Amino acid sequence: MSAQLCDLVRLNCMKVSEVHALKASPAWCSIAYRNLNLPNCLTISRICLIPVFVLLFINPTEYRSILAALVFSAAAGTDFLDGYIARRRGQITNLGKFLDPVADKLLVVSGLILLVQVQRVEVWIVIAMIARELIVTGFRAVAAREGIIVPAGVGGKIKVICQILGILCLILEGVTFLPSHQLHVTGTVILIIALIFSLASGFQYIFEMWRASPIGSEKCGRKSDG
Repeated sequence: MSAQLCDLVRLNCMKVSEVHALKASPAWCSIAYRNLNLPNCLTISRICLIPVFVLLFINPTEYRSILAALVFSAAAGTDFLDGYIARRRGQITNLGKFLDPVADKLLVVSGLILLVQVQRVEVWIVIAMIARELIVTGFRAVAAREGIIVPAGVGGKIKVICQILGILCLILEGVTFLPSHQLHVTGTVILIIALIFSLASGFQYIFEMWRASPIGSEKCGRKSDG
């Protein structure tokens, strides 16, 4: 019995040593170095700022609204900064391609849901935006499985900018030294514009994905031949 126990301990020690050896291997270190770059760290920081924003704005006061707006602005700023740095330094990674849109959606959806809670935005706007994101995300997953990659269009980028500006206006609506009515109207109008671009870019993405698919390519080819 003692011999078997010793063999089991020796086997476990060997497995642990193999894991440490794998982590210390140049290949593993290269993968970790390639993914843990500045753009990906900025994206991760955006995700980490979302709970801070939620805690500040879940029970908004004038002071907490200002702090929430600052945190939301900082998180949104990393959205533009990480992409710029990744393209400039050639540090675009698969991890970044996955995390960046996820972080964007989490930030925007968190802001919209909290604005509904404090009754500063119409529910139908938020439902339409979240439904669009879910539908496009589903199509994007199907496209990725089929090896189809459709880059983000200009409409999608305008949508994100409008969403961020609209949410910021509505966050600051409760601040007394700012024009609350004008901020509410401005934020609502900007979010409606964002919704229009959101739906348009969503339909464009679905169409581009269909056209890049084998069925769409075949039908488009027949039309061009005809």
